[in-house]
Amino acid sequence: MKTNKDQNGPLNHNDIEKDTSKFKNPNFIISFGYAMDGIIHAFKNEKNFRKHIFTAIIVAVVSLLFDLSRVEMAMLCLTISMVMISELINTSIENIVDLIYNRVDKNAKIAKDIGAGAVLIAAINSVFVGYFIFYDRIVPLSHAAVFKIQKSPTHLAFIALVLVILFTIILKSIFYKGHGTYLQGGTVSGHSSIAFCAATMIAYLANNTLVTILSLLLAFLVAESRVEGKIHSLSEVIFGGILGVLIATLIFKLMV
Repeated sequence: MKTNKDQNGPLNHNDIEKDTSKFKNPNFIISFGYAMDGIIHAFKNEKNFRKHIFTAIIVAVVSLLFDLSRVEMAMLCLTISMVMISELINTSIENIVDLIYNRVDKNAKIAKDIGAGAVLIAAINSVFVGYFIFYDRIVPLSHAAVFKIQKSPTHLAFIALVLVILFTIILKSIFYKGHGTYLQGGTVSGHSSIAFCAATMIAYLANNTLVTILSLLLAFLVAESRVEGKIHSLSEVIFGGILGVLIATLIFKLMV
């Protein structure tokens, strides 16, 4: 009895490349869009991933109350990322296992348990990191601590941008219209929200009329380009701009 190899002849690497070329992403932007689709899908369908996102927002806001060093901020970001990455990998494993096994199987259970174990280890690690970073700082805030926060515009700007990106992702997932990708299009323009958030922060930090006007002009150009390219409607761009201005204003008004 002939095998597939005998019937079809030796494998041709050129044929393999042709067959698999359709799975290759044409460019970086489209690849990035697919990655965003995966993250949004996990946010919409995985309760644990949503919990991680909301926890990250809370931790980012709470970190404003403490004078964290750059190393501590880096450790905090790395820890949050590791938990989210572990959850995404676990979700991917679960979907692949469900695709392969259409019945209860011991090996399928083992694969899912191992993936869940990876998430558990990352979560436990995040608890230890949070303990080491915040233990000596969990005390009633004094005027000195507030003064330090007020004098940390870089920290405030970073947190504002992170919150804008997270809220944009959340709103895109909640009000997704079912066409395009989460990176391009959607109820909220991410480019517009980030641009106007940056312009608002520049206005607060520069305290200069000319600089403020120029930064707002650049933000308007970014927003206009999204409408011009028919990626977003005017209302979606306005919504994104309002979101960016609102978050930047809240952060700088409350903390400065």
